[in-house]
Amino acid sequence: MTHRASIRLIGLACAILSGCASRAPVAEPPPKVDLPAGWTDAGGANHQEWPDKHWWQQFGSPELTQLVDDGQSGNLELAGALARVRQAEAEARIAGVSLLPKADFYSDASRSVPLRSGSASSSADSGLQVSYEVDFWGKNKAGAASAEASLEANRFDRQTVALTVTSGIVSTYLQVLSLRDRLAVARTHVANAEHVLTLVEAQKHAGAASSLDLARQRSAVAQQKSEIPVLMQQEREAQSALAILLGKTPQTFAVAQQGLGAITLPEVSPGLPSELLARRPDIRRAEASLAAADADVAVARANLFPNIRLTGAMGTQSSALLSLLNAPNLLASVGASLTAPIFDGGRLKRERDIAVARKQELVQVYRATVIAALSEVDTALGQIRSLDEQQRLKTTELEEARQAYDLAEIRYKAGAEDLMTVLDTQRALSDVQNDMGILKLKRLQATVSLYKALGGGWKDDRGQGSAGPAKT
Repeated sequence: MTHRASIRLIGLACAILSGCASRAPVAEPPPKVDLPAGWTDAGGANHQEWPDKHWWQQFGSPELTQLVDDGQSGNLELAGALARVRQAEAEARIAGVSLLPKADFYSDASRSVPLRSGSASSSADSGLQVSYEVDFWGKNKAGAASAEASLEANRFDRQTVALTVTSGIVSTYLQVLSLRDRLAVARTHVANAEHVLTLVEAQKHAGAASSLDLARQRSAVAQQKSEIPVLMQQEREAQSALAILLGKTPQTFAVAQQGLGAITLPEVSPGLPSELLARRPDIRRAEASLAAADADVAVARANLFPNIRLTGAMGTQSSALLSLLNAPNLLASVGASLTAPIFDGGRLKRERDIAVARKQELVQVYRATVIAALSEVDTALGQIRSLDEQQRLKTTELEEARQAYDLAEIRYKAGAEDLMTVLDTQRALSDVQNDMGILKLKRLQATVSLYKALGGGWKDDRGQGSAGPAKT
């Protein structure tokens, strides 16, 4: 048999048996989840089909835009997620190798030298060993499908991490600016308290105020000043948290913008609940994990059946090295082997049961993920509606508190009001201004939460079941 004929024989046998192999199992569609007809607080029929993928730019801060770009390239969790995607890509390629024949080259040479009489002899053999597991039951294809679905799950997981990181950067940045606003308000309160202290000291010298009044106002000034170090520490902690999200050391990072005055409050329309199934990468990840579990069940089921392996070899063997490649020395062989499990103590059946139970678990995980997504959007919409109402009422309260403080100070100068009234109105104004700052931050962060719950503008451009890396 010639060298070329041997190769044809081996290749033909591989092709015949591989053609008998079954196709990869088709993944079942994800389970249906009852979806509401629309959002309770949607606020109108006109909605954006997708939030802008650069949604953070709608807050109107160039510094924030730059920080998000820095975070997408420097965040350590996101870098780890990308490394996991690369691992999954390698695992998918490894799993695909089982669908191809395996070829090994071997070579051996020896020389015999007699100890007493006779002449030395040399021998050598070399060849190509080809093996192929016939995938009758679809085990290898199912394994490759499982690895591919796991790769998709890791890609979607990276998008989920990117969305979490981005929303964390935006929310923490807004918190830093809010704390700076509250610091400015606290310093204004100290200035007001010191102004009233000057009035009390003047009236004390004139005999119109008591030592008790003077002590009370000095206490009020000290109390107002004590709030400043607390806010400064909170501002430092928030800025450090932001630096960590960016992958930077806190000592080398500082936010330039001084307050929320330049921040724009964007409007977001939620759309329809059913759109979340394609908008959110965590839901798509749950779908991909479920597809991988489907394939794992097929692998475990196929393990219960016999394995058929085709082997073929073509090589040379000679007692003289110089004639190693002569045609008469060429050898070829083709064989097939079948291995079937007879007794394994039920291990293979238990492995199948584990795979089936794992799939059932992931069905529930998928349903829980969808329900949690619906809940997050509804919660964010409810927070926005409630905070808008609170801000409206608090604005009226602030106007009245400021007017009460101004009137109390005027009346105190005229001797028509006592110091306690001034202190009470001053404290009330301070509390309302502090509440307004907190409400403003909560309202902005509720918008961030809604963007995150809506998927942050992410869209699987590669189609159902396939997602490539994309910025969030």
